Amino acid sequence: MRITLRRAAMWILLLGLCPCFSLAQQAATKRAVLLRRDPSTSSPIVAHLAKGDRLVLVQMTADSGFYHVKTEDDQIGWVSAKYVSVSPAPAQPPAPAPNPTPIAPSTGCDDSLWSHVYHPMRLIVQQQCIAVTGTIVDASAGREPDGVRHEADGDTHGWLKVDSEFQKLLNAGNLNDEGGNLVFEIICKYPVTQADAKTACANYTDKVKLPPVGSHVVILGVYVQDTFHGQWMEIHPVTSITVQ
Repeated sequence: MRITLRRAAMWILLLGLCPCFSLAQQAATKRAVLLRRDPSTSSPIVAHLAKGDRLVLVQMTADSGFYHVKTEDDQIGWVSAKYVSVSPAPAQPPAPAPNPTPIAPSTGCDDSLWSHVYHPMRLIVQQQCIAVTGTIVDASAGREPDGVRHEADGDTHGWLKVDSEFQKLLNAGNLNDEGGNLVFEIICKYPVTQADAKTACANYTDKVKLPPVGSHVVILGVYVQDTFHGQWMEIHPVTSITVQ
């Protein structure tokens, strides 16, 4: 269940940051077809697509007879390649103007954690390692003493109220579904109750310490978009949390 960094190619970054279709490889469905969660005919169905629906290729080549695609309404999944018509490759866009306030890259993330992430193909990597500062707030509505939701796959679902310089890391999913907070997931923190997630946490012991709600912290980890649920942005997996 290891995710590879090739799924974090620049086309993925363009898809996550650009709302238009003109900068990436375009395609369209040849007939009504199913959008699936994984590249398999037995994978759960994400959506039903109609003939002529426009797509963007998340990956330029097919995998197991499926294209990894993004739909016009931002759903991401896999479609049988034989039912997809791929348009000619777009012209190379001009280099973007320098960002006056870039997100600084960081180092020190533990790449081995990917082998313990449940269903990593749902995550689109936007930055391989990032350090974000903010304040931990209660994501459990008071139901959990540690202030994070205890997910069935063993992960935390925590909230970080990011400092002002990191507001750009949030998207509509964070604003609408996560109280305007950045989600952070410490993997394999709790007992796994979801049967198909148990393998990911086997033979792994969580080493990340979770500070209490109200702590101002630096969270180090991978910045991703979760394509399930509200498609919000996360730090997942978390390598470390340091109280400032």
